[in-house]
Amino acid sequence: MLQIPLENKQLHHTFELYEKKFKGLSDKKRLHLLHILCERSSTCVCDDEIQMPQSKLSYHLKILLDAGLITKETKGTWSYYSCLFSR
Repeated sequence: MLQIPLENKQLHHTFELYEKKFKGLSDKKRLHLLHILCERSSTCVCDDEIQMPQSKLSYHLKILLDAGLITKETKGTWSYYSCLFSR
């Protein structure tokens, strides 16, 4: 595999951010979650429309959070997620 050295640290950081965003958008389940979150102002993970085991849901939401595509607000024991951008 060809290794391309990145001398510019700012450019390297920018590429890492893009890599996270593209990873967040590269899965159909995550795209579906984003669609639901963008359709509503805020959604609790306990919502019945999201038909996915809790462990998988948490995994996908974490990737979207790390990519900076969604936000998380915790109220008591519940977590509410919302989209950071409009379509």
